[in-house]
Amino acid sequence: MTLSLFNQFLSPSLMWIPLAAIAMALPWTLFPRPTTRWINNRLLTVQTWFFGQFTQQIFLPINAFGHKWALLLTSLMLFLITLNTAGLLPYTFTPTSQLSLNMGLAIPLWMATVILGLQTQPTHALGHLLPEGTPTPLIPVLIVIETISLFIRPIALGVRLTANLTAGHLLIQLISTATFTILSIMPAVAIFAAALLFLLTLLEIAVAMIQAYVFILLLSLYLQENV
Repeated sequence: MTLSLFNQFLSPSLMWIPLAAIAMALPWTLFPRPTTRWINNRLLTVQTWFFGQFTQQIFLPINAFGHKWALLLTSLMLFLITLNTAGLLPYTFTPTSQLSLNMGLAIPLWMATVILGLQTQPTHALGHLLPEGTPTPLIPVLIVIETISLFIRPIALGVRLTANLTAGHLLIQLISTATFTILSIMPAVAIFAAALLFLLTLLEIAVAMIQAYVFILLLSLYLQENV
């Protein structure tokens, strides 16, 4: 039973070829691309409006130098939302439920913000390790604590996204399995479980979008600290 629960998180393969790359590249074909026409269709208009609103909200507190990250973070936001929500479909694979992928996204981007801060304003970047007005005896301890908290940030980014998606998928599988099991024995309870499953699915769709937004929001906050 335990093995079957976690089989859904195994990377699919065909003839010993992992299909994770195809699973990550295929969702990009679902979105319309800009055209040369004067008037866009409704879907493309909504997509453009969403990008504009998202970019405005994320980069409003960041100065003009950090606006160079707008294309990267917006593309990553769309990438994460697509993978998270598409993974809720039956017989699909969610690459963002893999800790290795999430850490592969979090560590380089976090490191890029830190290196950018050390290049542009090294004094201000290193000043985060020691709060102003710290008593002299506490200086070594606080430097160690702040350094540890700095290196925990990418781990928290990757683990948060993985844990939320994994927990949601496990809950959906457990409730759906229980619903089919008790359908012939206790139909009333099975109907209640099916309604609960429907509500949980709606919640997981919201969680998939919110976790993608939180991932990008935290990256933008790290960028704001360093620029």
